[in-house]
Amino acid sequence: MKLLTRSFLFILLLTTTSITANAQAIYRKIENYKVFYGWAHHYPQDWMIIRSFENEGKSYYLLVNPQTLETKIEEPNFYQVKPMSLTDARAFFKNTPYQKALRKAEKQSVTIQDAGIESGVPKETGISLTADLCPSHRPLDKRIFTDIFNEFKKVERPVPVALSVTGIWMRQHPQDLEWLKQMQAKREIYITWINHSFNHRVSLKAPLKENFLLEPGTDISYEVLETEKAMLKNGLLPSVFFRFPGLVSDQQLVYKITDFGLIPVGTDAWLAKGQQPQAGSIVLIHGNGNEPTGVNDFIKLLQSKTQAIANKQWLLYDLRESVDEEFEGQ
Repeated sequence: MKLLTRSFLFILLLTTTSITANAQAIYRKIENYKVFYGWAHHYPQDWMIIRSFENEGKSYYLLVNPQTLETKIEEPNFYQVKPMSLTDARAFFKNTPYQKALRKAEKQSVTIQDAGIESGVPKETGISLTADLCPSHRPLDKRIFTDIFNEFKKVERPVPVALSVTGIWMRQHPQDLEWLKQMQAKREIYITWINHSFNHRVSLKAPLKENFLLEPGTDISYEVLETEKAMLKNGLLPSVFFRFPGLVSDQQLVYKITDFGLIPVGTDAWLAKGQQPQAGSIVLIHGNGNEPTGVNDFIKLLQSKTQAIANKQWLLYDLRESVDEEFEGQ
């Protein structure tokens, strides 16, 4: 499943309470949060609407730039708007990198583990780091973030990083979340927030086909939308990416996720399982304190690349640009 032409790390665009400022607004009183599709135009750019909600008497859309995969929150009155069905919206934007990436993910949906984008082949040598924040009683493993900043600060600042976050982790670790936001505010790291489900349930006994989000009775709408709401209430901007808990899915579940307008992201280098990263790998470690082996392996990898990083021969990449380059000419 080599879906992209370059490796990635996701970029989070920060905003303030005002929509045009530099830090993401915090929406504490969200109501009527729902899937809503349509076209929104503000010259010269077309956007695809994927969510609508209300907060303190005002209406908002979650918008996706279908060319760059940038997301943002805006009020409807800034745009010319046309509501659409999912089918019509995907047809309207069918020639954009965003929709092409969704279709590619759907074609790669049969495998029960690691469906979605696994790797890319960057023009330069490098990897993409994704760190999962699954529910955990342990504190955030801060070494990941301090070490990548220290290694890259002279050649790449802020350092892009992609974090797959669960609703439960956000609720249980407010101080760790604030620490990450402060690193971001100081432009030490640049975070893209990936939806990793709300509960991240797992059974030690159930087979994969009945485990994680495949557990009978799972409310997938709750798992997706409640996580996005929790992001917005904590001042985080949801991206268009989703990582399956345990990297476990089936074809039906993949299509349910793409029906939310989200692109599944896998990995070809889960370090704690001994998978070795190559040029363009999407590396997976867990930043929730539960996987010290993977974190140690990543830190060793960083240390081995010190000279290459200093020479700008080993850098991190942005997924949105990778998707754009992969599909814009097709």
